[in-house]
Amino acid sequence: MAAPASSDSDCGRTESEANSKWLDAHYDPMANIHTFSACLALADLHGDGEYKLVVGDLGPGGRQPRLKVLKGPTVLTESSLPTLPAAAATFLMEQHEPRTPALALASGPCVYVYKNLRPYFKFSLPQLPPNPLEQDLWNQAKEDQIDPLTLKEMLEGIREKADVPLSVQSLRFLQLELGEMEEFVNQHKSKAIKRQTVITTMTTLKKNLADEDAMSCLVLGTENKELLVLDPEAFTILSKMSLPSVPVFLEISGQFDVEFRLAAACRDGNIYILRRDSKRPKYCIELSAQPVGLVRVHKVLVVGSTQDSLHGFTYKGKKLWTVQMPAAILTMNLLEQCSRGLQAVMAALANGEIRIYRDKALLNVIRTPDVVTSLCFGRYGREDNTLIMTTKGGGLIIKILKRTAVFVEGGGEAGPPPAQSTKLNVPRKTRLYVDQTLREREAGTAMHRTFQTDLYLLRLRTARAYVQALESSLSPVSATAREPLKLHAVVQGLGPTFKLTLHLQNTSMARPILGLLVCFLYNEALYALPRASFKVPLLVPGLSYPLETFVESLSDKGISDIIKVLVLREGQAAPLLSAHINMPVSEGLAAA
Repeated sequence: MAAPASSDSDCGRTESEANSKWLDAHYDPMANIHTFSACLALADLHGDGEYKLVVGDLGPGGRQPRLKVLKGPTVLTESSLPTLPAAAATFLMEQHEPRTPALALASGPCVYVYKNLRPYFKFSLPQLPPNPLEQDLWNQAKEDQIDPLTLKEMLEGIREKADVPLSVQSLRFLQLELGEMEEFVNQHKSKAIKRQTVITTMTTLKKNLADEDAMSCLVLGTENKELLVLDPEAFTILSKMSLPSVPVFLEISGQFDVEFRLAAACRDGNIYILRRDSKRPKYCIELSAQPVGLVRVHKVLVVGSTQDSLHGFTYKGKKLWTVQMPAAILTMNLLEQCSRGLQAVMAALANGEIRIYRDKALLNVIRTPDVVTSLCFGRYGREDNTLIMTTKGGGLIIKILKRTAVFVEGGGEAGPPPAQSTKLNVPRKTRLYVDQTLREREAGTAMHRTFQTDLYLLRLRTARAYVQALESSLSPVSATAREPLKLHAVVQGLGPTFKLTLHLQNTSMARPILGLLVCFLYNEALYALPRASFKVPLLVPGLSYPLETFVESLSDKGISDIIKVLVLREGQAAPLLSAHINMPVSEGLAAA
């Protein structure tokens, strides 16, 4: 019985692979790779045409950071790192042959550069000036003028109020127990205070040519809210730019020596746009939630947010579209199929899906056995279009895009209707529209004041009319709690005789009403009623009583008038409520 079941599952798997655009090249759930998209890079590190995968591995629980280089499904080399990696990138740093790319790995305050997988250069971020108050406190501790407990109290006060952050030495001291403080002070009081920032993100920027094999500069984002551009040969700082917040994602287009645009997604929930000549942001895109990814597709910035949505923006901050995701976005990256000129966005979701979008059109959905935490697409080995994924459990998934695969809009799941993306035929601006716009700009304040004045007058007149209606009982609903009544009138007939039905209701909860009169006021030259007033029987709470009478139209000129219905209490002149009935034209007399 087991054999047929196995054959059926194999047939189902073969059928799903035939319908898929991807080939399952490798899946190892025990690969022990824990990283994110910024720490993955593909490059021909030896110049032999065989592209390798560079991984900045955090290690299990972030305790054993390592640099791994994979060739196919196997680990080629592996080396330990002093601190957790922040980003990995490959770039060309020289013009002469052989033109093999170098590997840059950002970790802590340093960038480690490798050539041919051997250490080549180490760039350290420049030190920052220490807090002068902190420096003075450590100088006093060096001369034994203050005890460790006083030093701790004063450092805590500086940390809460000072604009300049404390050094690592002071932060470590504040974490110690009381018995460990004196030994720490004796060990470090003779050392100089050093304040060092760390790298949060890194990417590359072409230096003077847009060719694929052109030299590139490294662009670093630091915890000190700065962006640094490094020279690829001397590793000196070519440019320094300031940001209002700490950058976490970078996207750059252009060349450093010509013109470039840089988009930095920061921790304050904003995306800042900088250009070559600007030391500070030129544009700012304010997001409604924190960004979880930033990808540039042609001239559009695609941002993933913690509100489970993708947004498309121009470089000037104009929102183009928004797509809602079925689950939280964990990571994003670019899918570029050079043979077909396709650029799309890959988004890994918390429900185990990889969704591929071109603008807001869904192209493909890939389902994985585990939640994906990092994505990388490009040439791997000798295959041009390879998708590499690492999972939350440390697994490695490699898929190859079929050479016959063609992405079609709507190829994943049903998205928005095509009519939603159709542009409206907006008419051209007329001369009258332009003149009116100029008038509103010039006299906007006066127009607003006039509008407010008219609005206040309207509210005043409405309030006065309402008060007058309450005082004179000119409403079909009683305003007094002692006589809660409701009146509704219906006119039936074509004329000259009409049937007038009054529906009178006692709206109180438990108290009946007795001793009411109904009185009619009308033009006796136009209408005649059998009786101008009559008594109302006892009104039981909650019931609607129909009171009927007939109205005779006396005019043969085809005109009509209003009949006023008043409900009064016996012995009182002021009505409890009233209704104005607009009588219809008598069609019988008009036809005659």
